[in-house]
Amino acid sequence: MELAIVGLGRMGSNMARRLLRGGHRVVVHNRSPEPIQILEREGAVGAYSPEDTLRTLTPPRVIWLMLPAGEVTERMLQHFAELLEPSDILVDGGNAYWKDSVRRAQFLQDRGIRFLDVGTSGGIWGLEYGYCLMVGGDESAFRHLEPALATLAPENGYRYLGPAGAGHFAKMVHNGIEYGLMQAYAEGFEILERSPYRYDLADLAALWNRGSVIRSWLLELAERAFRNDPRLSAIRGYVEDSGEGRWTVLTAIEEDVPAPVITLSLQMRFRSRQEDSFAAKVVAALRREFGGHAVKTAEQETTGASP
Repeated sequence: MELAIVGLGRMGSNMARRLLRGGHRVVVHNRSPEPIQILEREGAVGAYSPEDTLRTLTPPRVIWLMLPAGEVTERMLQHFAELLEPSDILVDGGNAYWKDSVRRAQFLQDRGIRFLDVGTSGGIWGLEYGYCLMVGGDESAFRHLEPALATLAPENGYRYLGPAGAGHFAKMVHNGIEYGLMQAYAEGFEILERSPYRYDLADLAALWNRGSVIRSWLLELAERAFRNDPRLSAIRGYVEDSGEGRWTVLTAIEEDVPAPVITLSLQMRFRSRQEDSFAAKVVAALRREFGGHAVKTAEQETTGASP
């Protein structure tokens, strides 16, 4: 089949490549021209404007957006909505908030345009191993797009999950679980790193992946990271969040669902971005005031002197 991929970052570019390798006709569009030119040399059809993108496709036309969540996606979706015709299909494969997907589906449905929200997981490894695809939205659009989904995903790696928002809701919770899993691994490895034993953390990760209860792909990636840098000395412990973890916590609150692990893992990401936490200063000051406990001053932090 044929479709257009709009947004050629790491995910979008590799998805286009996987589709090309699967024999599909792929039109590619991006704000900057360089990624388009690279993929043209690999067999894609380049389009240098939304209008050009549509002119190169035959009805019903499929536009798959792989853009950052928020205003960028909103603007591009609105632009294509003005150009698409009834029965055309618009897919949002980025990490959009599920409530935005519900709203966008209704907006497009009023124009006769079919919408799919596709939670996409696989990261930079998706080109080689395939992408897990969680699909919500118009079921007829899903059936039309299924040949491309089957190419993008590994065996049994895609599902139609329900009406608009279902795909992005599932991906939101997927990422919330991911936050908690990563935090648990991180805390465990820090305890090991601080222990009186000189563990080879890469070897231990490899061992745990041989039959243990906590084996996983994340643990394989941890092994890879420790092989490259045994004590992660080249990495600063600054962790961003994509928004999915926040949305998961907010949704848990709305649904009255206790989610302490995911919530705390999100809070730890916030903590990682603070050079010197004011909250930690307050705790230190209070301990000094009620118990006479020693505090480390800013001058001692600089000089390394003991309090």
